[in-house]
Amino acid sequence: MSEMQFFDRARLHRHVMYTRLVESVSSAGSRLIAILLAILLVSAAQVQGADAEDEAKASPSTPLSLDDVVDNLVRRNAERTRNLLHSEATRVYHLTYRGFPSNREAEMTVEAVYDSPSSKEFKVLSQSGSKIIIDRVFGKLLEAEKEATRPEMASQTLLNRDNYKFELIAHDAAAGQYELQVTPKHKNKYVYRGKIWVDATDFAVTRIDAEPAQNPSLWTRKSEIHHEYQKIHETWVPKRNESISYIRLGGRATLTIQYKNYHVVEARPDTTAMSPSAAD
Repeated sequence: MSEMQFFDRARLHRHVMYTRLVESVSSAGSRLIAILLAILLVSAAQVQGADAEDEAKASPSTPLSLDDVVDNLVRRNAERTRNLLHSEATRVYHLTYRGFPSNREAEMTVEAVYDSPSSKEFKVLSQSGSKIIIDRVFGKLLEAEKEATRPEMASQTLLNRDNYKFELIAHDAAAGQYELQVTPKHKNKYVYRGKIWVDATDFAVTRIDAEPAQNPSLWTRKSEIHHEYQKIHETWVPKRNESISYIRLGGRATLTIQYKNYHVVEARPDTTAMSPSAAD
């Protein structure tokens, strides 16, 4: 074998190893992000018109029992599912990989459109950086999110007692939030374990710190995800996501998603009119 052939094979081997490595370390975070986004889409719109008893029970200054918190969360999520008709948003995906065998980075801007009950479409507006990350990571992430919103999959991942065990950690009266520990009852590639923060008035998830219920790759030592929501008008929407995967060889992949340009259409329980809302 000539010296040139040796180095060509070495470069090819390094490229193949990098491709497999990036796919592996990104898969855990990508799958977890996909299900968290799916959860959001079936529970994003804030519902109006609760009765007086529920309003009193939902007072952020009056602590509720764990059962009451979970009951309200599940009930309001179901209401939000029925009342979210349409949403549009711009997302900016950015992935940075630092480690063996080389550093890579890429960014993609996407227009995401959701229509009730489970239709989701993506339009790529721009992309730059590593083609491997764009094709093998960003592309698979969008595919996984579509899969997670299918009714047969969504039923297995809803945030309810059928799928998760709940533990009340704390009630922050000043912030008006409950902190809960959630543990999946059944393992699949989309469920997660970790902490969620629930708004004490709206009973919507405002923050998630979690990790996959099972490690999908031997390459990955640990994966974690941090997801924040914001309330725009009467709708809860994602604000920022950060997913970090640590690999056994010392590398680190960090995926961030920024959300902007929201437009949401809701069906109100007391009227047939639609209520659009937008924010940058």
